[in-house]
Amino acid sequence: MSIARTLVFVYGTLKRGGSNHAFLESQEFVGDARTPPGFRLFEIADYPGLVKDPSDRRGVYGEVWSVDAHCLADLAALEGIEEKLYRRAPLPLLPPFDQSPVEGYFYLRNIRGRRPLIDGNWPVRIEPPRTPF
Repeated sequence: MSIARTLVFVYGTLKRGGSNHAFLESQEFVGDARTPPGFRLFEIADYPGLVKDPSDRRGVYGEVWSVDAHCLADLAALEGIEEKLYRRAPLPLLPPFDQSPVEGYFYLRNIRGRRPLIDGNWPVRIEPPRTPF
């Protein structure tokens, strides 16, 4: 019996090196990916939000992960699906994922006053090792 898996596009704190990557550590990394133009990231707080934006000409960079149902439930809680902070929905990607059913997390709240990330790439900040004083 095979276990159902879902392909998920992540673009912020869930990426490798991101503050929430632990949610994906036991899952399967499939590859780096990018949306076509028409999607943009906004800086919400210490995380980004993905929205449709017809004026965008670059797209959004991220990663595709194959996740199991347990992980998908954990991601729903993290992303605030019930609180309507994000919704998971099909998301088009450029090759080699253009023929694959991939889902992404769309930010649902107002983006007025939020800073757009023009290059479409959320910075993953890795803390340097602390040195004793």
